[in-house]
Amino acid sequence: MQYGDILNSARETIGKKCRVCKECNGVVCKGEIPGVGGKDTGEGFKINYEKLKEIKINMDTIYEFKEVDTSVELFGKKFNYPVFAAPIGGLNLHYSEILNDETYSRAIVSGCKQGGTAGFTGDGVKDEFYELPLKTVKEVDGWGIPTIKPWKKDEVLRKIKQAEEAGALAIAMDVDAAGLSLLAALGKPVSPKSVEELKEIISSTKIPFIIKGIMTVKGALKALEAGAYGIVVSNHGGRVLDQTPAAVEVLPEIAKAVKGKMKIFIDGGIRSGIDVVKVMALGADAVLIGRPYAVAAYGGGAEAVKIYTEKIGKELRDTMIMVGCSTLADINETVIYKASK
Repeated sequence: MQYGDILNSARETIGKKCRVCKECNGVVCKGEIPGVGGKDTGEGFKINYEKLKEIKINMDTIYEFKEVDTSVELFGKKFNYPVFAAPIGGLNLHYSEILNDETYSRAIVSGCKQGGTAGFTGDGVKDEFYELPLKTVKEVDGWGIPTIKPWKKDEVLRKIKQAEEAGALAIAMDVDAAGLSLLAALGKPVSPKSVEELKEIISSTKIPFIIKGIMTVKGALKALEAGAYGIVVSNHGGRVLDQTPAAVEVLPEIAKAVKGKMKIFIDGGIRSGIDVVKVMALGADAVLIGRPYAVAAYGGGAEAVKIYTEKIGKELRDTMIMVGCSTLADINETVIYKASK
C-alpha cells in the first residue's frame, strides 16, 4: 500500500464531510461543523496551516555526519518519533459511518504502535465514545493516551480510574473543549476548570497527566501550577473559537516560560516532517497530528496509520540530515531562518 493509495481510498470511504484535499489546509471545509472544518469563518484552522508554511529553515550539510536518531522518551517510554495521533471522537458525526469510535481507535492505536509511536483517543457525549477506544488501548497493553472532556469532576475522576485500569501510558484533558456548544446541545455540558480543580484531578492519579488546549503563557503557567506532566499548545484545530492565533505563533513564548519544567506538545496544521522540525526548533518536545491521521485510518486502517507514521518519520529524518541535526536535542532556534534587517 502506497500513501497515494491511502488517499484515494479515503476519498471513497469518507464521503462529502472531508474531501481529502491535496493540502489539508481548512479552505474547502471552512465552517463545516459537523464535519472537519474550522468554526465559523474557519480562520482558526487555516491560520495554523498558513503560519507554519511561512516559517523557513536553514540548510546546512557541512558537518561531521552521525547516524540520525529520531527517537524521543516520554511517559517513561521510548518512541521512534516525536509524533502522536491527536484525539478525535464522534467519527460518525464528523467523518462517515464506515468507522465508529471503536473501529477508528483500533486503527489509530494499533497502527501508531506498529509505527513506533502512540495515539491519543477521544471522548464524547455517550460513554461509549470514551470506553470503546479505551477498550482498544487495553488490548494493546495500554499503549495509548485517552483524552477526557472537561466534564463535571466526578465523571472525570471515574474516567481516570478507567484509564488506570486499562494501563494507559498517560491521560489527557482537552480543556479547550469547554466551549463546545454541540455537547451542551446534546445534553452533556462541559465547562472551564480552575487551577484548584485541576490540582485535585491530577493529584488523583500517578499516571502522567496532559492538559490540551493551552494558547497563552498564563495558561501554561496555570497548568504547571496544577501539576500537569505536559501541555498541548493547541487551538483545537480551530473548532472551538474563531479568530485565534495559530498554535505555532504562541509556541515560542510559551516554551520560554515553561520549557524544561513540563513537556510541551503542539498540534494544529502540522503536515510533514519539516513541520515537526520547525515546531521543535521553536520549543516543542513532540507533536500531535489530527485530520491526516483520520484520513489514513479511513484510507486503510491500522496498516495505513503505520505507513503514514513512518512517512512523517522519514521526512523528519531527511530534514534533520539537511539542517545538520543528528538528534532531536540538536534541533533549536538556529534551524529557523531569520531574514537580516
